[in-house]
Amino acid sequence: MANILVIDDELPMRRLLTRLLTAAGHTVHAAADGQVGIALFHEVAPELVITDIVMPEMEGIETIRELRRNGRPVPILAISGGTPPVYLRAAAELGATAALPKPFAADALLSTVNELLAAASPPK
Repeated sequence: MANILVIDDELPMRRLLTRLLTAAGHTVHAAADGQVGIALFHEVAPELVITDIVMPEMEGIETIRELRRNGRPVPILAISGGTPPVYLRAAAELGATAALPKPFAADALLSTVNELLAAASPPK
């Protein structure tokens, strides 16, 4: 399947995303903040990035902007909970490919991930 990078400051969310994505056959790398996530992005060359928006150190919108400025063009899924919807819209305007508000159902996450990966894959 795919190599996916998860960036989220909340350990329970990182664990949940890792478990769901691994069970779906993906390889998952996880980072607790944007700075570590960007370094890991260059190290593991993911095919998809999932990032939280509100994080300490380097928040998600800044992380997305940095990935778009200095990274390969991969799909980015922005996730956020308990924040105004404007944050997810801003993330999309600044480079996220898709946005998903927390809490989300496992099938909604996996469906979105599959759609993003399919859209990013070259035609066979």
